[in-house]
This record gives sequence, structure tokens and C-alpha cells, in this order.
Amino acid sequence: MMNRRALLRRGALAAGGLTLGSALPWGAVATPNAQPFWTNTPRMTTKPFNWWEYPLKAKLNANENKFGPSKLAQLSLVENANKGNMYAHMEVQALIKKLADKEGVKPEQIILGPGSTDLLEKIAVVTFMDGTGNVISADPAYMSVVRTAQGVGAEWKNIPNLPDWSHDLDAMYKAIDKKTKLIYVCNPNNPTGAITDPKKLWDFCAKASEKAPVFVDEAYLDFMDDKDQKSMVGLINEGKDIIIARTFSKIHGMAGLRVGYVVAKEDRIKSIDGILRSSYNLCVTSLKAAMASLEDTAYLKMSQAKNKEGREFISSEFDKMGIEYIPSYTSFIFFKLKGIEGEAYMKGMYENGVGVRLFEIDGQPWGRVSMGTMDELKMFSQTLKNVLS
Repeated sequence: MMNRRALLRRGALAAGGLTLGSALPWGAVATPNAQPFWTNTPRMTTKPFNWWEYPLKAKLNANENKFGPSKLAQLSLVENANKGNMYAHMEVQALIKKLADKEGVKPEQIILGPGSTDLLEKIAVVTFMDGTGNVISADPAYMSVVRTAQGVGAEWKNIPNLPDWSHDLDAMYKAIDKKTKLIYVCNPNNPTGAITDPKKLWDFCAKASEKAPVFVDEAYLDFMDDKDQKSMVGLINEGKDIIIARTFSKIHGMAGLRVGYVVAKEDRIKSIDGILRSSYNLCVTSLKAAMASLEDTAYLKMSQAKNKEGREFISSEFDKMGIEYIPSYTSFIFFKLKGIEGEAYMKGMYENGVGVRLFEIDGQPWGRVSMGTMDELKMFSQTLKNVLS
């Protein structure tokens, strides 16, 4: 284990690397002797837009839950607002115990952090801090792990999604080599909203984890119908080297309160927490709210139902407009733009007070709209019709 001074020195170097990495195009690290089943050229890019310069009536650009936090969580926030002067050691352990009971694991197999993205990035730093190795993921996928890994020197093996936008698990398995240190799966996937068959994913994780740790990001799993939810956390109890990320930002509607967690084998948790103390960055107030939200099952069912209602409405509107979109299992819908350039689309939407996201896949513009209240979604639909006309 490095001493504190060495760790801080390495952290400074990593921070510099992260800054550099964020300025590079995705997949900028070349792969020598690349195999044909990964591209080395990213399929997807995000298009920057200064959205904060526009007053928004419908902010549908950040996958925020417009129905939370729950009433119980809000009450807890008020009751515990005066505890911001205290470190949260006891509350950390209390929430970990609740989550361990929920997930069916030991408390020693859970680590907390300020949102799951923070944990994704920290695990990437710990895994690739020596500047070597590669990370395998789908493309498109949520990029926090990949960008951070590249920032500290890792190579990215980006595996294009299958035509139905699910993960190409066979190609991902073939891409594993002696330098692979992490395999990242986001299911349901962000930004596409697509799902990879849970049975196939279970088998893949069990097999691939014998060669390298498999990190499964389940941030949006709770938005699926209860009968369709299939977490990979059970593989951990089978002794598999699986890392599961969950968050309170989505179904719980607590994105701004920053609480997330990771479940993994005990030795994997120790390897992470021994270097980066994520739970130290949490506050009593947020942790208390998270514990209250876990108990508010009525709110969680409402949140799931409202989100599904929104998805069905927007899907029907896209069908009427003849817009191609990817069936979503998340809190957003990804759709293809035709007959309009991305910049003109964004300008038209934002000038009318509707916030959305813009991506490019294989050079073609795609939009992403987050679910909101029905009034916001109706505003989005009408504005989109006007912009495209």
C-alpha cells in the first residue's frame, strides 16, 4: 500500500491525466494490431451546447426525476438539516446495513459514494492507476468509466452495439486479453435506453469475470417493470468478481443529494476503499434522506408508474410523427433526427424553452429526451413538431 504522500502525488498526476483525457476525442488511444470486432473509432460523440444561457420551461436534458425526492425523504431533510456540522460515520454504517439487507449481501460488500458516477470514476482510477491495461465496453455506452480510465492511461476497446442496440456480449468476450483489467456493462444502457437480455448477461458475467472484473451499472434498473428487473448482484454471492453500481439519483429522485453505492466481493471493496474513501464525502442530511426514501415504497411505485406513462406517451407521439426511436427501459428516450441538422434542432428547442440532449452516432444526429411531468412532455412534443416543420 502506498503511503499517503505517494498517493497524493499519484492523485495529482491522475488529475492532470483526467483533464487531458477529457479534452481528447473518445477512443483517442490507439490500439496496436486491432481486431476487427472493435473499432478504435468511437461510434458516438456528444455535441456541446451552452444550454444554461436559455431560460427553460421544460428541463428534459439531464435524466432527472421530476417527482422526487419522496415526501418521507423531504421530511427527513428538514429534520436533519441542522446536522450539517457533523461527519456521517454512523449514518454511513446505518445505510450500508439497510442496503446489505436489501441486496442480500454482507455490509462489508458495500461501499457508498456521492452518486454512482463518482464510484464509477474512482474505481476506474484505482484499477488503472499504474497507467496500463484496457477497459472493454459497448459503444454507445455511458462514458464515465471509459473517460476516466483513458485519462490515467488505459486503452479502450469499444465494441459496437448489435442492431437492436443491446450489448454484443460475444464480441466483448472475444476482446478480453491479458491486459484487460475491467469490463463495463451499463444495463439498461445510457444513452440508448436499450436493454441486454438478462439471462445472456448473467451467463456472460459469470464467464467473463473469470478473466477480468465485470462492472455492471444498474442505475436505471428500477424503472423497468418489477417482473423484468434482473440484477446481477446474485453472482457476487456465487463468488464471481462482479461489481454492481446503484444510485439514489434516478428512481428515488435524489440526483442533487448525491448518494450511490457499489456492491462487490469483500476483497474488491477493500481494494477500492483502502485507497479512496468515497463515503467520507457524504453528509448526514443526504444519508438520512436516502434511508427514508428506501422505506417509501408507495413513492417508488408512483415514480416508476409516472415514468412509464411518460415513455408510452412520447413513444406514441414519435410513432405519429414517423420518428425512429429506440424502445426504452429507462427514464429517457433516444431518437433519430431526420431532415434537420443537430445545431438547428438544439437552437429551435432551447429558444422555445425545452431542454434536450444531442448526440451523433456514426455521423448521424440523435436526440435524447428525459421523462418529466406530462405538461413538460406535451410541451416537448409540440415544440419538436414546430421545429421539424
